[in-house]
Amino acid sequence: MTEPLTLAEIEALARTAHEGQTDKAGRPYAEHLQAVAEGVRTQGGDADQIAAAWLHDAVEDDALSEQWLTEAALSRRTKDIVRAVTKRAGEPPETYAARILATPGALLVKEADLAHNADPTRLAVLDEPTRKRLTEKYTRMRTLLGLVRKEG
Repeated sequence: MTEPLTLAEIEALARTAHEGQTDKAGRPYAEHLQAVAEGVRTQGGDADQIAAAWLHDAVEDDALSEQWLTEAALSRRTKDIVRAVTKRAGEPPETYAARILATPGALLVKEADLAHNADPTRLAVLDEPTRKRLTEKYTRMRTLLGLVRKEG
């Protein structure tokens, strides 16, 4: 069996895979990946979760293929988390949320992803309709995942 990829190798691979991509605000996409990985790390995530954070959009964005993920020298848990947080075309949000909740370790990665996506400083540079649409989308996903704090 081949040696598993190190976190540094996974980071480099993710940065290369997303090279030239930008987020909705026009920032290099790797900044988002780094923020999600750092969010997972600061919330106590383990190496499998941090690896998945670096790769969380790779298959969804066609930066890396599903076949690559299957064959990669990654832990089974990292692969399961990446698959869980990868949105599928036409998939209802409820189905997506249920898969995340059913996959050990995936919720923390998705929570860090949502936290960075919903960062007011990132949203502030977008036009009002886009900001409103994304804020509603992220709030709905947080609700489906049980991440909304109860008042009172």
